[in-house]
Amino acid sequence: MKILDEAAVRSFLSMEELIPAMASALSDLSNNKAVQPVRTIIPVADHKGFLGVMPAYNKALGAKLVTFYPENQGIHTHNGVILLFRPETGEPIALMDGRLITEMRTAAVSAVATDHLANKETRTLAIIGSGVQARSHLEALRTVRSFADVRVWSPRNSHRFADEHGITACSSAEEAVTGADVVVVATGAQQPVLFGRWLKSGTHINAIGANRPTWRELDDDVMNMSRIFVESRESAMIESGDLIAAGEIAAEIGEVIAGTAKGRQKRDEITLFKSLGTAVEDIAAADLVYRKATGLDR
Repeated sequence: MKILDEAAVRSFLSMEELIPAMASALSDLSNNKAVQPVRTIIPVADHKGFLGVMPAYNKALGAKLVTFYPENQGIHTHNGVILLFRPETGEPIALMDGRLITEMRTAAVSAVATDHLANKETRTLAIIGSGVQARSHLEALRTVRSFADVRVWSPRNSHRFADEHGITACSSAEEAVTGADVVVVATGAQQPVLFGRWLKSGTHINAIGANRPTWRELDDDVMNMSRIFVESRESAMIESGDLIAAGEIAAEIGEVIAGTAKGRQKRDEITLFKSLGTAVEDIAAADLVYRKATGLDR
């Protein structure tokens, strides 16, 4: 069994290859070519954390075990491992770090959604948050769109993040979002941090947090004014407080990729991709790493 730590995973994984792999996995999920139950979440109440169990089969077979400790300081909030099995025999073939895969595939999926839902002419990107997902989304979205102006706001580290990446730090979330063509919400918020009154017509939003049924990161106005897209209807209506409040989903992004559902219909409509993360994404990314590590993709 091959064992790959985070450094090894990083050496075999690139956004340029990961984004199309995520598009393929999402299309398969929406077209019933993949097998994936809703993830099992176990609260670790004593330590204010959660453990998630995420198995999937879609040509590759495996499972991710992931922890989420939102109050971690100086330690990643998400940690995990992914185990791959040989589909023909059930033998374990690889154990690899899942933290980096979680970070990168989340941003790659947002890039897929942005490519299919955002207007083609985009000038301004706004990022709420300054952690690993903000960094990863900046890289991924720049792969599918060109931005002349990138702004960031977070409660603590806006200026450090802006200096590191050569972008503009804003003094408030409203300042960052006003006039933006694409917005990323990448925080650990449990109450709304993005408000509909800030949005201009034609904006596309990628929202990746608030992944518990009682948590929100978007206010009711955002939900009511947006056409909403998700990875999985089944997961979305169980796990996301934002989507439970909204109650209406336009389509799965995999349906848009496959051409069985419409994406953006008008230039001035607001589109929202609410991402929760799915096991098929993790297993497809891990399979990509495994194939490169073993030379099977040559």
